[in-house]
Amino acid sequence: MVELSPFYQDLFTSLNSGLLMSIALIVPSAMGGVLIGITAGAIRTYGNRFFRTIIDCYAAVFRGTPLVIQLFVLYFGLPNIGIYLTPYLAAVVGFTLCSGAYQSEYVRGALLSIKSGQYLGAQALGFTTFQTIVWIILPQAFRRAIHGCGNEIIYLIKYSSLAFIVTCIELTGAGKTVATEYFRFTEVFGIIGLYYLALVSLAIIILKKIEHRLFIPGFGHH
Repeated sequence: MVELSPFYQDLFTSLNSGLLMSIALIVPSAMGGVLIGITAGAIRTYGNRFFRTIIDCYAAVFRGTPLVIQLFVLYFGLPNIGIYLTPYLAAVVGFTLCSGAYQSEYVRGALLSIKSGQYLGAQALGFTTFQTIVWIILPQAFRRAIHGCGNEIIYLIKYSSLAFIVTCIELTGAGKTVATEYFRFTEVFGIIGLYYLALVSLAIIILKKIEHRLFIPGFGHH
């Protein structure tokens, strides 16, 4: 059995701990982002002018400003008005809101692609507007948006590495600590890259299985 040097023992111990934190950041942020994206996308498509304007502003702000700025505001800025977030919570809130803004654009585009005849047909059958959107329109739209939403989750995995700038020590932050201690940056960040590659590859496999389950042959083709 090959015994690892102290450097690699420290490195893999730190990276494995950071990996668990990264997963703890990614999973709730991805789920929250999809939920916000569906809700915001529906409001941006079918909501009244007041709510549409609010959600459009939210999407514009979070899509138009760097994520790192958003994290700084959440963690370092909010205490100025008496709101204190832990590093973990600041990172999750930032990732969720940013991801949700992008997801809403995919969902909105998918909703707009559904032919109006289906909406009118559901109304003629006695469905309320809410029932029509939830039970008729959204399921179809989500199938069409799944590719874009899946790509956003892939991006989320990668930009979760920014959490360490608000002192939430995830995979990248843990590796940076070891790299600084041993001054071996190339090896450390090369291995970190492999960790992210494995995470993204796993996510792609899961997303493809979800797409396969949601896909109905001939759906959306005319």
